[in-house]
Amino acid sequence: MAGFSRKLFLLCSLLVAQSSAQDFGQTQFICTSVPKDMDLCTASMQNSGPAEDLKTTIIQLRETVLQQKETIVNQKETIRELTSKLSRCESQSLPAAAGPGGRRPGSKNTMGDVSRGTTETLAQLGQTLQTLKQRLENLEQYSRGNSSAQANSLKDLLQNKIDDMERQVLSRVNTLEESKPGSRNESEQRNRVESTLTSLHHRITDLEKDKDVRPTDKFQLTFPLRTNYMYAKAKRSLPEMYSFSVCLWIKSNASPGVGTPFSYAVPGQANELVLIEWGNNPMEFLINDKVAKLPFLINDGKWHHLCITWTTRDGMWEAYQDGVLRGNGENLAPYHPIKPEGVLVLGQEQDTLGGGFDATQAFVGELAHLNIWNKKLSMAEIYNLATCNSKAPAGNVFSWTESNIEIFGGATKWTFEPCRSLN
Repeated sequence: MAGFSRKLFLLCSLLVAQSSAQDFGQTQFICTSVPKDMDLCTASMQNSGPAEDLKTTIIQLRETVLQQKETIVNQKETIRELTSKLSRCESQSLPAAAGPGGRRPGSKNTMGDVSRGTTETLAQLGQTLQTLKQRLENLEQYSRGNSSAQANSLKDLLQNKIDDMERQVLSRVNTLEESKPGSRNESEQRNRVESTLTSLHHRITDLEKDKDVRPTDKFQLTFPLRTNYMYAKAKRSLPEMYSFSVCLWIKSNASPGVGTPFSYAVPGQANELVLIEWGNNPMEFLINDKVAKLPFLINDGKWHHLCITWTTRDGMWEAYQDGVLRGNGENLAPYHPIKPEGVLVLGQEQDTLGGGFDATQAFVGELAHLNIWNKKLSMAEIYNLATCNSKAPAGNVFSWTESNIEIFGGATKWTFEPCRSLN
């Protein structure tokens, strides 16, 4: 064998089938002639047919591992975002969420709800719980300085609200946990939500003990988020009116546009009566879809008193801010009576009777003391309302009391007294 320029080396390769999906049969030992100075592994890949199959299998396995690694990285990123949102839900106060510019009232909405997805909805419900908690603190402080005997009414009112929120929050948490069964973050969030609810129930019990409640008109509505599901609705329709006055307290710093403080729709006309500020446009007042631009500037985060009067004769209107006449005009839907049998909604613009809400036109902020009269108020009466004079009249068509309003979608009530609570 010494006369040969090459030596014969034996290369033995062992192939073992481990996958149930592919059976290679019994183990084989293969002997191959290899040049003396060549790398054994390289030679085996070049000269061995079964080794070529092994190489292909290894490459496929490597690609599979890389794909799985990428999937795991994406899942970790999703969990990290979820944890961040849930943490903000727990630690942050309610934001005055501002949405994008809107569209004309009555056009079709294709945007739907601004807050998409279970995670964001859960975060919003968590924020609503924080608002409810702050409201309870506000009520406790108020009740200590007042005297009345309505503690049971307070308990029932708040208990019903908390029970409803509890069902919504726990339902959303369960849905989120089922979609990610291996995550610990959702379980931790569920524990925090349950802890908050338990704390609220204890607070209600404490309020039951010699605590008092505010009069039924001393409250405000808070709309913390720009959505298409937070709103309040009057329990009764407006009558037919040939003149009217509508006054309210309002506070907002939303931009662009505070949204729609209120809208009144009737069969066949969704914009029978609308107050709206959408996008970068000035505030507008609509009657039968006819528009008057109002000289109001209110998105400074402070409380303002607004009043608008109108008569069907020549469509005369006047606009007051904080008791002062800011503008007037005529030919706003002249000789058109305000129609009855409609739906009065607070916080949303209606595209259909009682619905068709668009998140981009939702009101973000706080409302209080919305009153409507079927007559034109005098300048002195409006000034009394804006300065909280004891002679200020209450609305004879719609008055601001808790029994006249239903609340939906997480909008909340806070204690409010005009002038005393200003800014």
